[in-house]
Amino acid sequence: MTRKPKPELTLFDSTCLIVGIIIGAGIYQMAPDIAKGAGGGWGVRGLWGLGGALSLCGALSYAELATAYPQEGGDYVYLSRAYGSWAGFLFGWAQLAIVRPGDIAVMAFAFATYARAIYDPFGGGSQAQVVYAVVATLILTLINMLGVRQGKWTQNLLTTVKALGLLVIVGAAFLAEPSAAPAEGGGQLPVSLALIFVLFTYGGWNEMAYVAGEVRNPRRNIVRALFLGTAAVTLLYLMVNAAFLHTLGYEGLKASKAVATDSVATVWPQGAGVLISALICLSALGAVNGLVFTGARISYAVGQDHWLFGYLGRWHPRWGTPAVALLVQGLIAVTLIVALGSFIDAILYTAATVYTFYLASTLAVIVLRFKEPNRERPYRVLGYPVTPLVFAGVCGFLIYSAVTYKPLIAVSACGLLALGLPLWRIGRGIRPGTVSSHE
Repeated sequence: MTRKPKPELTLFDSTCLIVGIIIGAGIYQMAPDIAKGAGGGWGVRGLWGLGGALSLCGALSYAELATAYPQEGGDYVYLSRAYGSWAGFLFGWAQLAIVRPGDIAVMAFAFATYARAIYDPFGGGSQAQVVYAVVATLILTLINMLGVRQGKWTQNLLTTVKALGLLVIVGAAFLAEPSAAPAEGGGQLPVSLALIFVLFTYGGWNEMAYVAGEVRNPRRNIVRALFLGTAAVTLLYLMVNAAFLHTLGYEGLKASKAVATDSVATVWPQGAGVLISALICLSALGAVNGLVFTGARISYAVGQDHWLFGYLGRWHPRWGTPAVALLVQGLIAVTLIVALGSFIDAILYTAATVYTFYLASTLAVIVLRFKEPNRERPYRVLGYPVTPLVFAGVCGFLIYSAVTYKPLIAVSACGLLALGLPLWRIGRGIRPGTVSSHE
């Protein structure tokens, strides 16, 4: 019976995992706010294109790390090897307590918001939103606990449907006549904040690293999946924003409260609301499923190395999944659903922490080249060292922007992150009989 991860993910599975996590509800919710910082139609196109290019720089850097260290845990493994066990532990702690449950909760709330628009069994109020978000999180957690195949088939289906749905929006928008009277309003935002939002919508390309130990032919398929997934999302995002601009114009895009619905309504005014709500529900569910699938692998890797969280490092002998890690992650996410604030504040709450670890992992490409020069590297990042340094510089800029824009939110997240240090000191050390990420 399976007690450790085994390679079950094909290239198609891996690509669907990346695309499915990246394309959540962000493209629908953040497009108007990003336009507010773009300055014009070409600025919108430029920001989305820049986001794709920068994400590709990060993805290529991670490709070198993931193929050199094809183990479960991703950043946890790279940070531990580059800087020491404390860095890997802090990453695992942040993912378990801050980042991953928060991301799952945000996407579950996005699903619930639009599910309630289709059918609200409570007739108003916030009860339906909470119930929908909790049920979605628990069901997808259960599916992923029952087996890798169940999780990956669910991901493949949801990703395919959401990609086709985006193409439907693009087609409908370009069939419509452009808006004759541009909408007014919408305001402005700093371009730095707009770039944070853009890169948030591209977030997820690094998730492949967390399941590297389950990818078939990892030397080739990890690099291919990272490149294909990031490139496919970039193309889709550029097409969708071009469609929004064609239908609504720049001012209309800035002022829109439901940009996808407003664009499709120009062609199909009666059914646009239900169609877009259903599409966003599926899109958000795909993101939740992918986040659930990959996030538990980080906790599993931490549990393998640190006795304090040893209960997370168990691979279920019958189901072949990190069932305990999945369950704990799901329960934390459900708890956060009740207390989560606004969509933008939730992004800013995790932004400084997320980009701090992005920065450290990207620089780990350079650190490990010096620290472990004899390590076999099936793929070496194109444009080294410029490619990782460019992405590291962007990460530093985004950390600064997040902290200065909402300092109290950023500091509160950093305070929770700092609690990981005493936990590491209490529980540091490798449990006897386990395989360390440092070996």
